[in-house]
Amino acid sequence: MGTTVSLHDELKARVIAAVRGGDGLTRDTLRTILGEAQTEAVRRTGEVTDEIVLGVVRKTVAGLKETIPLAKQAGRDTAPREVELALLESLLPKAWDREAIAAALAPLRDELRAAKNDGQAMGVAMKALKARGATTGPDDVKAVVAAVRA
Repeated sequence: MGTTVSLHDELKARVIAAVRGGDGLTRDTLRTILGEAQTEAVRRTGEVTDEIVLGVVRKTVAGLKETIPLAKQAGRDTAPREVELALLESLLPKAWDREAIAAALAPLRDELRAAKNDGQAMGVAMKALKARGATTGPDDVKAVVAAVRA
């Protein structure tokens, strides 16, 4: 039975590789993420989980997406922040496209059509997708459910 490496351990290994490779931006970015994840873990459970690390990454990505355009408008160099954003986005699970969502929901077609309303159908769909570990956008799921129910 193979063991899976936690995201936390993977990031620590990437920090070491960045130090050895002289990549200060990657080193500093990942150290910041690890530090914030550790702080959040202490607040919660005491253990750094992939969920906590991904939460910190998502929060940081959202912040960068908000501040980079403002820095550009102010005439500041945003290249380092854009590299940081690309690095952090690469850590996030890729969202399923509508085709993958539709394929996953195909066995539930009758149940989705029988739902009393769109909200109930969305609940059925989201529960099924979550059980499969899907990363989805709500608009994509809503579009697929609407197409099935049409």
